Amino acid sequence: MSLNKNALIRYHTLDKCFRNPGRKYYIDNLLEECNKALYEHNPSSDGIKRRQLFVDIAFMESKEGWSIPLEKIPDGKKKIYRYEDMSFSINNSPINEFDAEQIKSALLVLSRFKGMPQFKWVEEIIPKLEQAFGAKDTEKEIISFDSNQYLKGIEYLGVLFNAILYKKVLEVEYKSFKSEKPNISIIHPYYLKQYNNRWFLFGKSSLFETLSVRALDRIISLKEVDEKYIKNTKYDFAEYFDDVIGITIPKDGVLELIELQFSLKQSPYILTKPIHGSQKNKLLNNNGVAITIEVIPNYELKSLLLSFGREVKIISPNWLRDEIREMAYSY
Repeated sequence: MSLNKNALIRYHTLDKCFRNPGRKYYIDNLLEECNKALYEHNPSSDGIKRRQLFVDIAFMESKEGWSIPLEKIPDGKKKIYRYEDMSFSINNSPINEFDAEQIKSALLVLSRFKGMPQFKWVEEIIPKLEQAFGAKDTEKEIISFDSNQYLKGIEYLGVLFNAILYKKVLEVEYKSFKSEKPNISIIHPYYLKQYNNRWFLFGKSSLFETLSVRALDRIISLKEVDEKYIKNTKYDFAEYFDDVIGITIPKDGVLELIELQFSLKQSPYILTKPIHGSQKNKLLNNNGVAITIEVIPNYELKSLLLSFGREVKIISPNWLRDEIREMAYSY
């Protein structure tokens, strides 16, 4: 049983409705409750339609779900939906062997993130799952990640992860590549992101109103401080990076349509591994491939274009082509 977050929200909402003895729930009421719950978790959610609701109910009734004891009681032209046994709840259902295998697989993936202290417990949980549910052991490792456990600053990853999870305020001593001396600031941590094999912390700094970014490899020290945590109510990190390559969003940056032409040699890589989600391709016979991307130009984009060397030509905008040419000749 592999469920996404929105599905779980709907199933638990339906579970509460089915075991509520104080109210009659018709199909329209159930739909309203599900969409209300989805909106509370994500205000930009469009909700679901009746068809999806019936699919959800059927899944909950199935063996792949929880085999819920659901009654559909006629009430005029409508039906009341409720559990036959009002003490039943999907939260009370024990996990089965299939669930245990799924959990074990997820734990094995998590355990590959070496250097993250909060994940050391998975080594103890996996044998317990095997003993309790007879979960089959995997003799050989079948997946690996492009990660480097010796990265500078990786030792802070677990501390920062827990600080975000438990909403703790941190005092961070930090020295950027441009600074001669380190500075100390109070950070309300919100999000961790990896880019180009480096980890970055995003949060609210006591020094600035805008979102602050700290590279973990430039952190000298950090410690928890007794201050009231300022919650993140402004940034949706599921979408925050959609318009850029990398992690930098220039203060006054705007979306621009950028047209690039890649050599025939480079074309297969660009076609199979787009450089951005907005990429649109146009084949150019023996000349390679021309693409367009719509992004906010930033440092990471320019570094990426420089890394392609002679394999790429910047068709437009002119200012970007001139800037990249100047950067290339200045090295």
